[in-house]
Amino acid sequence: MRILLLGLPGAGKGTQAQFLMEHFQIPQIATGDMLRAAIKAQSSLGLEARTYMDRGALVPDAVVIGLVQERIKAPDCSKGFIMDGFPRTLPQAEALEQAAVHLDCVIEIRVPDSEILHRMSGRRVHPSSGRSYHIEFNPPKQAGLDDLTGEPLVQRPDDNTETVKARIATYHEQTAPLVDFYRQLEIKAGKPRYVLIHGQGPVEQIRQEILSAINGIS
Repeated sequence: MRILLLGLPGAGKGTQAQFLMEHFQIPQIATGDMLRAAIKAQSSLGLEARTYMDRGALVPDAVVIGLVQERIKAPDCSKGFIMDGFPRTLPQAEALEQAAVHLDCVIEIRVPDSEILHRMSGRRVHPSSGRSYHIEFNPPKQAGLDDLTGEPLVQRPDDNTETVKARIATYHEQTAPLVDFYRQLEIKAGKPRYVLIHGQGPVEQIRQEILSAINGIS
């Protein structure tokens, strides 16, 4: 099962991806991990990617897609994989399809902008351990302090209100068009199957909805 997860930052994709990885015994493909591995291995694509990264430039889509093609040939991808974070734009999705990296299922976890803002702006973390809290959904025992050390919690720069609003706007501008692209592809080619999941509610309920949708495809 080759799965792409779509949804706003904070929609719960990471939580659901972890479950799907364990349930289906398939890896999550992350472009950052692929780039680091290719550079460490000094592959031709890794060396090419490094020339861009060393000067602070974005790695071209063609190079990233080449890395994806290499990655999915690995033995641990024989049963499938999960993609989250790539493709992010319509040209990337089109290039991925042209490169014959075909998907079985595109799952959009849809959450209203207002809920995303509420979720992310309320997150607090303990810097040295990475422990995460939420001022409403998962508050620390003592406001503003880590449960184990008593040290101050902080709000990550990515989670402040203005940054979250900017990330939401970027998603709607660049990534949301992928929904129509894959829905049209399903009509024309029969695959991938597009599934809409409403991401508000208990995590277990959302998990079961995703699992039922995938089982209906496989």
